[in-house]
Amino acid sequence: MQILKNLYQVGGDLNGVTFDEKGALWNDGNSYILQTQDGLIMFDCGCGNTMDQIFNNMKYWGLSPDDIRHCLLTHPHLDHSGGAHILKDRGVEIIAIKETAEAVAAGDERCCGYLYHKKMMPVKVDKIVNEGDNLLLLGKRIEVMHFPGHTMGCTAYSFVHEKKHIVVSGDIIGTLLSGDFGWDGSIDFNKKIYTESLGRFAKMDMHIMLPGHGLIYFHKPQWRIEEALNSALIQWR
Repeated sequence: MQILKNLYQVGGDLNGVTFDEKGALWNDGNSYILQTQDGLIMFDCGCGNTMDQIFNNMKYWGLSPDDIRHCLLTHPHLDHSGGAHILKDRGVEIIAIKETAEAVAAGDERCCGYLYHKKMMPVKVDKIVNEGDNLLLLGKRIEVMHFPGHTMGCTAYSFVHEKKHIVVSGDIIGTLLSGDFGWDGSIDFNKKIYTESLGRFAKMDMHIMLPGHGLIYFHKPQWRIEEALNSALIQWR
């Protein structure tokens, strides 16, 4: 699904871009591809079982899976990072913040395989990044932002594309299809830290937000974040 010129959603089962199992609507998080002249940058990579579907979706738009150079993970949950070992075996550089890197390397309960009745295939992250880092990948500058709470490794990635400020937000907030928050059953879920993260995230101005599940926010995504913050303040204080 083309979002803007050279920007695509290629995975995600909640809105039917990929399909994992009958009745499962959260097994495969959204995956995105940013196309550059020098190759492709991927954001999250799904649960692993849908990688062939992701590759087929890419090919429809004339994108070769062989051109993926980097994959940035928003957090370690299996529905977002389970396919990382497949990409790494293909020579893709896996990028994540320290907390996510440690979790996917261990493949332990922080990846929440139990939620999907699956086992996380451990994978070593190639490049560990930090809050505030400005990455230069294939000529595209991407800022790293750490917003822990849903997991302690929750990360957003910010960049300018087609003169629009784009933020890949993972599960920092919930989708319009189901609730305000990312799932709160994570082993390392923390309400207090999550609320603080929402407060910081709500101060960001952006044109388009690419969430971890479901619908993309093309109109005033900051309002949606403010609604999630309001819900957190009402429910969790």
